Amino acid sequence: MANLRGGIEYASQWELMWARFKKHKVAYWSMMFVAFLYVVAVFAEFLSPFDPEDPSSRTVYQPPQMVKFDGFKPYVTKFKLTRDPETLKPTYVDSDEKTYLRFFVPGFEYKMLGLVPTNLHLFGPAEAGEKVFLFGSDRLGRDMFSRVIYGARFTLSMGLIGVILSTVLGIVLGGISGYYGGKIDWVIQRVVEFILSLPTIPIWLAMAAAMPRNWPPHLVYISVTVIISLIGWTHLARVVRGKFLAMRGEVFVIAAKLDGCSEGRVIFRHMLPSMASHVIAAVTLAIPSMILAETTLSFLGLGLQPPAISWGVLLKDAQKISVISAAPWLFLPGVATVLAVLAMNFFGDGLRDAADPYSH
Repeated sequence: MANLRGGIEYASQWELMWARFKKHKVAYWSMMFVAFLYVVAVFAEFLSPFDPEDPSSRTVYQPPQMVKFDGFKPYVTKFKLTRDPETLKPTYVDSDEKTYLRFFVPGFEYKMLGLVPTNLHLFGPAEAGEKVFLFGSDRLGRDMFSRVIYGARFTLSMGLIGVILSTVLGIVLGGISGYYGGKIDWVIQRVVEFILSLPTIPIWLAMAAAMPRNWPPHLVYISVTVIISLIGWTHLARVVRGKFLAMRGEVFVIAAKLDGCSEGRVIFRHMLPSMASHVIAAVTLAIPSMILAETTLSFLGLGLQPPAISWGVLLKDAQKISVISAAPWLFLPGVATVLAVLAMNFFGDGLRDAADPYSH
């Protein structure tokens, strides 16, 4: 919204960025999708109809059930477990029995946002004890829909926390290197070049493999986040350094120094806002890289381990071709990863274009 000053309308830099960003429809709806994913991650217990660690030998590798409607009442048809008379292979046959669904049903107990004890869930079967598998079940008969929702919490939060750590390191070290120059610049750049010369995936694997196997899941989670962050800050540091070197001789920087501004004010009030588009682009594009890094480590068995649930951990069950051919729905965590990465990339491109004053 435009503001008035002395009878003249003006808009702040952030208002102009928002107006430009809304014109980028793909980026705008990608932002909405990313926000939806993080809402799902925050309220995972409420949105999950079943306990993701609740096994059942009677529902092993059950196919997904499609939601249908009887008037305004949603329902799914039950599957009956049978066996092939020749091979004895278990198969599921669709029956005519219906399991009706309703909203706000009681289920397993949890703490809303970790604070309020409750057993209320967004939806579930109308009759207690019934099972519904919208995304099918895994090798232990656990609900894949609930597990994918729970996996979003670990995977998305790791990407967000990891990029915050790497962004702080990149901006601080890159800013110091570019602003002061000299020996400090030389030392920091040699460290950056050394890290960049290392092959990324083998370093991730080596550092992750060094973690003790008996660590609890939350400690492994923190360790993997730190490992990914220590590798991911270098590219942003080089971008920030280059921009600071170019801006040190700009008129507005010299004027701020002559005006008596402190170094901190020159850096954070004048120099960093001038390169907002580059920082935003680097940050938003780093989150998908962090997500893919966590998924890769967990998929290879060197990141998060069960009973922790992430999209990478869930994809470990989809390593074998025989399993995928029999239960292709186990690859749904991979589909969720692809959609999240694409949405974040589109979102980042839109933010970069909106923050760049020279783009049209």
